[in-house]
Amino acid sequence: MFHCPRETYPYTIQTGDTLWMIARRFNTTVQSIRAEQELSEQLRLLWEQHVYWTRFTILSILFGLPDEEAVVNRLLRNAKDFATLFRQYYGQDVGAEFEELLTAHFTIAAELVKAVKAGETATATNADKRWYENANQIADFLSGINPYWSAQEWKNMLYDHLALTKKETESILKGNYEESINVFDEIERQALMMADTMMQGMRKQFSQYL
Repeated sequence: MFHCPRETYPYTIQTGDTLWMIARRFNTTVQSIRAEQELSEQLRLLWEQHVYWTRFTILSILFGLPDEEAVVNRLLRNAKDFATLFRQYYGQDVGAEFEELLTAHFTIAAELVKAVKAGETATATNADKRWYENANQIADFLSGINPYWSAQEWKNMLYDHLALTKKETESILKGNYEESINVFDEIERQALMMADTMMQGMRKQFSQYL
């Protein structure tokens, strides 16, 4: 089920509607509608790729698949793709910092999965601690570049993301594959919520363009 971000409401396209008519009704422009739609689609795609390639990485590591290196490299590309999008709105330095934070997010996740698979409790505990510290850093970073992004809200969402990903990993490791799929469905829904939250903040911050 689709849920609108806070402070927004849905509009159902009616027969005969045009972008010009919708723009006039909501006191905006056709160009803004197109730009907003494109950005929303980009953010949703990036978050979808984020969770899908994370799942593929988990599977490759846990089952020792020969594609592990290629899959991990594709996962890391998600950090670069997010950075490319951010550079368009926030500049080179912000894009580079976000790429670094997301790369750490993925790298620590891989370390954690490997440690859990090997039964290395101390290593897994250490990786888990650093994973949550990284989530705090990402949340603080996002709230620092956009006044409409709440650090606490992002921490809550990222903590949920980490908890669900760990639950997904544990289900796969125990052979509860159907359960892991159900968890992943929840992960996907939650990722799209993060994408829409990100879109809402950027819409407000860059209202002159979106």
